[in-house]
Amino acid sequence: MTPSSVTGVLPIQQMVANASPSAWRDGIVVESRAGSVVVAALDGGLTTLSTAVVPTIGEPIAFHPVAELVAVVGVRYPARAA
Repeated sequence: MTPSSVTGVLPIQQMVANASPSAWRDGIVVESRAGSVVVAALDGGLTTLSTAVVPTIGEPIAFHPVAELVAVVGVRYPARAA
């Protein structure tokens, strides 16, 4: 990832995400509001994440529960399970 594609992500989060690429989960945004997003994971289940990014409903995203990151259109943001 280039510095321009990382927003507010700590170096340790980057290291964890890069060291465990298989932990990324793909999903679709089903609810989005300031401060949180609900994602329907493609492998099943709903996950609510606390994050500063506000993607549109229906937008595909990826989230890394171990590194606490979400990737929207290739840009990574911090995101915690709410």
